[in-house]
Amino acid sequence: MANSELSTDVAIIGGGLGGVSAALAAARLGSTVVLVEELDWLGGQLTSQGVPPDEHPWIEHLTASQSYADFRAAIRAYYRRHLPLTDAAQARVRLNPGQGNVSSLCHEPWVAVKVIDELLAPHIASGMVRVLRRHRTLKAESHADNVRAVYLLDLDANVEKVLTARIFIDATEIGDLLEMAGVEHVFGAEAQSQTSELHALPEADPFDQQAITWCLAADYLPDEDHTIEKPRDYDRLRTLQLDCWPGPQLSWTLSDFVTHEPRERPLFVGPTDTESLYDLWHARRIAYRQNFRPGSYASDITLANWPQMDYWERPVVGVSPEEQARALNDARDLSLAFFYWMQTEAPRHDGGHGYPGLRLRGDVLGTSDGLAKQAYYREGRRIRAEFTVLEQHIGVAARPGSDAAESFEDSVGIGAYRIDLHPSTRGRNTVDIDSFPFQIPLGALLPVRVENLLPACKNLGTTRITNGAYREHATEWSIGEAAGALAAFALARSQPLRSVRADKESLRDFQRTLGQQGVLLAWPTFGALTPTRRVGYQFASGR
Repeated sequence: MANSELSTDVAIIGGGLGGVSAALAAARLGSTVVLVEELDWLGGQLTSQGVPPDEHPWIEHLTASQSYADFRAAIRAYYRRHLPLTDAAQARVRLNPGQGNVSSLCHEPWVAVKVIDELLAPHIASGMVRVLRRHRTLKAESHADNVRAVYLLDLDANVEKVLTARIFIDATEIGDLLEMAGVEHVFGAEAQSQTSELHALPEADPFDQQAITWCLAADYLPDEDHTIEKPRDYDRLRTLQLDCWPGPQLSWTLSDFVTHEPRERPLFVGPTDTESLYDLWHARRIAYRQNFRPGSYASDITLANWPQMDYWERPVVGVSPEEQARALNDARDLSLAFFYWMQTEAPRHDGGHGYPGLRLRGDVLGTSDGLAKQAYYREGRRIRAEFTVLEQHIGVAARPGSDAAESFEDSVGIGAYRIDLHPSTRGRNTVDIDSFPFQIPLGALLPVRVENLLPACKNLGTTRITNGAYREHATEWSIGEAAGALAAFALARSQPLRSVRADKESLRDFQRTLGQQGVLLAWPTFGALTPTRRVGYQFASGR
């Protein structure tokens, strides 16, 4: 059968937050878009990976763009329209459905999926956006310095399709299109001799990669028994321990993110209805039963993305498909092993052992097994860019005497998060350090050679160190929005992408266009914005 052929102005490969915001931005500015996603859900880390938003402490007062503020408002509006909130919760301006501690908007992933679909709906109806869910990207075709086409497999119809576009955007979770299209890129850790960063490694190591996590959702019914089948390899995993870690992986004892001192982090610190800034249950709780009318939620629901589930035994980027599949399967097993350990062996807050009433909740993740649809990837391939963001540009310790991040003349957005690196596949401990609120430079979106491809998420021009700050939800949205807007802006003016940055007048025109779309290009100068510091487990109280 001949391949089905599709053509569009902008082809976006990957339906995570960056892909979605890129599609919205490009369509608003007049470009047709085809958005390709292998899964049936859009939203990436927020939805199919099961990670509630990690956001900076000013998010309720100052979002990076109007579109992200609209997205957050739409999530709250969905709860108010469709879910049985109490009168008190309905009236709460800053409704936090889960009352989780990592964000003032912890919510169920399936709700974000619904809201993303609503945001895209007008553009789909007008014919500006076409979404291809359940389509796997097989390969890319490039000629000279341009990507010509990507080849897709419709997983439901088992039909191959060829997608051509004037501009391609890589919004995949680990930069798969960069590899397929032969775009110059890097992965893993750079050497200090390359970047002069304080926290870079003495020698470059592409296979020194942050742990991935296969998240899961659970509720707790203390009078019931929902113990799962003992996972394979459980006996080995229950004693697994990093050399730098103070205890076995399956325990409440952790290495403090910042100090590396031993730290106890149990599931509950007291009665299960106690509010806590410290225990695991309340960290990423996505449904708080008392926000809903009696009888509508049998229990709180929490999202488990916890250090005990960090899988560091094997890398997943730059390895063979077989090695990657093995690592992903092992990551799933580790998460299930920790869940089983909590159900059967974990020291309880009341002195006993095991919480058999813990129940997997795949329904809020769109799965039957309780685990997320895909792993949470903290890093992937990053383009070799015209400009690379270094620790010296945003890190507090790397900017002695400064009270702000580097100011970029070519800023196309803003973001804020700590430089946060999880344990690595080489057994290294966390790097969790203060950073200043920062800008997104246009130069970090431009590959050194390829003319018609842009990154839309954590695959922009950062180092492994600075990627630890640029990878979070709100910043990914802003990266994608800048990429989609740049594509549409350049196409409307029949202008090469690279020339928008190279020509000062074009750059100013593009920045004005972003401003008209509600994008902030710089942090406000009134008052003082302190570095993003970690206080317990909390950035925003959510109350």
